[in-house]
Amino acid sequence: MNAAKKKVVGIALITAVALLGDSMLIIVLPIYWQEFGLTAIWQIGLLLSINRFVRLPINPLVGMFYQHFQLRTGVFIALAIAIFTTACYGFLKEFWLLLLVRVLWGIAWSLLRLGGFLTVIDVSIDSNRGNYVGLYNGLWGLGGLVGMLAGGILVDQTSLSFVTTSFAILGLLSLPAIIYFVPVSKSEQQERKRKEGKKKNWLNSYIVLILLTGALMGFIVFGLFATTLSSLIEEMYHNEWKLAHFTIGAATLAGIIQAFRWGWDPFIAPKIGKIIDRVKTPITILLIPLFVGGILFYTLVNVQTMIALVIALLLFQFISTIFVTTTDTLATNAAAQTNKVKVMTAHTIVVDIGAAMGPLLAFMIIDMHSITSIYYLSGALLVSLGFIWLLFIGRRMYH
Repeated sequence: MNAAKKKVVGIALITAVALLGDSMLIIVLPIYWQEFGLTAIWQIGLLLSINRFVRLPINPLVGMFYQHFQLRTGVFIALAIAIFTTACYGFLKEFWLLLLVRVLWGIAWSLLRLGGFLTVIDVSIDSNRGNYVGLYNGLWGLGGLVGMLAGGILVDQTSLSFVTTSFAILGLLSLPAIIYFVPVSKSEQQERKRKEGKKKNWLNSYIVLILLTGALMGFIVFGLFATTLSSLIEEMYHNEWKLAHFTIGAATLAGIIQAFRWGWDPFIAPKIGKIIDRVKTPITILLIPLFVGGILFYTLVNVQTMIALVIALLLFQFISTIFVTTTDTLATNAAAQTNKVKVMTAHTIVVDIGAAMGPLLAFMIIDMHSITSIYYLSGALLVSLGFIWLLFIGRRMYH
């Protein structure tokens, strides 16, 4: 493994360790909410969403931070906050204190996410950036998988404080890795490119289209699909499956389908990234998730059997991996050519806006109409964006 690839693996695994506490909370809080000192169900929803909403105003400030301070400093602060917040989950028994801790985690995630992207841009070149973006996204997702699975199982078997302390200790042990894996300074060539990019107007029609794609990707993949999956399965799933002595309910099946993607991403995402690096026009890869994803959204609410639904859901998860990897690669490629901090800050902001709007809009429409309506709308949005990209490619070819 070359030095650049080691740095990408390093920052991805540091991010994964930082994510353990947050991922564990997603599974544990809705079940053990009274142990956290909560007094009402609505408090669960607010604690699980406040970190996402706080990132919207925080992301531009994080972008400004990285324009003036070293990458290593930002990642160190982020991991330190993650360690502190993870430890707090096991010992705080007051809603308002937990809310403050979740706001702090939102700041940490903004620093980590942007710091990770900037590290990938710093150590990659045009011919391997897609591969590195896929590798980075795939590996940090393991933090979510381990946090949810191991966290959920361990809290049942031991105690909440034991799990949060263990995860916090893992974070402490990871702190020295920042010195080894996260770049501290830019090479002269990169610094010159950055200054040239500052002089250029970084916001053009191509980048606007990438940002629009990022917003829709956040809305569909991280917002709508992730939060409506169990509702969709429940609507279709009238007879529970039994495996040995275990009953597989809608929530369990939704968790298994989500886990599949987290499990295959470290292997599949880098391969998709390699394909993106090799093709002359990477935008053409993006057309696959836009058009196929649009058709699948129509299919998901019209299949007649449970087996067909599971196959369609797994296929959409695969399409999601292509969608995320391609969108992030297009964003990092554009950032490397202009002002990387501004472009990646804008990219993380629009993805977060999409992810925050996804569940909000989805459940409003489900409440007024049905789950079919929001899936039809989402499919139409994907296909429409596909046609916009086709027009853009056509204009590029004839100019």
